[in-house]
Amino acid sequence: MQNTNDTLTWLEQFPELSGLDEHAINLLSKYARIVEAPIGTIGYREGAPCGAYVMRLAGKSRVYKMSASGREILLYRVAAGETCVITTTCILGNSDYPASTVVEEAIRDVLIPAAAFHQLMIDSAIFRKFVMTNYGALISDLIVLLDEVAFHSLDARLAKVLLDAKSSQITRTHQQIADELGTAREVVSRQLKRLEQKGAVSLGRGQVEIVNRSALEMLANT
Repeated sequence: MQNTNDTLTWLEQFPELSGLDEHAINLLSKYARIVEAPIGTIGYREGAPCGAYVMRLAGKSRVYKMSASGREILLYRVAAGETCVITTTCILGNSDYPASTVVEEAIRDVLIPAAAFHQLMIDSAIFRKFVMTNYGALISDLIVLLDEVAFHSLDARLAKVLLDAKSSQITRTHQQIADELGTAREVVSRQLKRLEQKGAVSLGRGQVEIVNRSALEMLANT
C-alpha cells in the first residue's frame, strides 16, 4: 500500500463526524493516515494481527473466508463511505483477523492506529456512536448472509447474486460467482445451465445475461 499526505478534508465524507470536538480533531490530525492500493492488493490475511481502524474513502474490497480445501465464501464488500466490521471486531477485541480481504476497485482508506482509535472511543461520544452504528449495520448484513446460507436454496442465492449485479449484462466467470456463494464452480455451472434452459438467463464466455428478471425475482424469494 502507498501512503499519501492529506488534511482532514476527508472527514467531509463522513457527515456523522461533523461535530467532533477539538481534542478528537487533534488526535485524527496527528495519527490518522491515508493509504492507497491498486486492484488485487491483499489488504489483510486470515490470522494476521489487526493494527488500525479502516474508513473507506474510495474503491471497493471483498472480505472473504477461505476453507482448508481452498474454497472461499464472500462475507461482504466494503465500499466508499463504509468501514470494515471484521477490522472493528478485531481492534475492539484485540484479536487477529478471522478472514481475508482483496481489493476489487482501487482503494483509498483512512487508517487510525489502534491506540488512537481506543483513545477516541473513550474521549469522543460522536466518534464512539459512529463506530458502533456502522458496526451494528454490518453485523446485521452478516446475519442476513447467515440466514441465506442456512435457510435458502443455492438456486435462490444464485438468483439473488445475479439480481444484485444491477445490470442485465454480468461480466463474471462461473468461478467468481462460485466464490461469492461459497460453492464449487461445477455446481454454479450446472445451476446456470438450468436457468438458461428455463429462459431466465443466457450464458456466454465470462458473462451472464439476464433474459427474464421476473423469473429470477420469483426464484430469489423462495
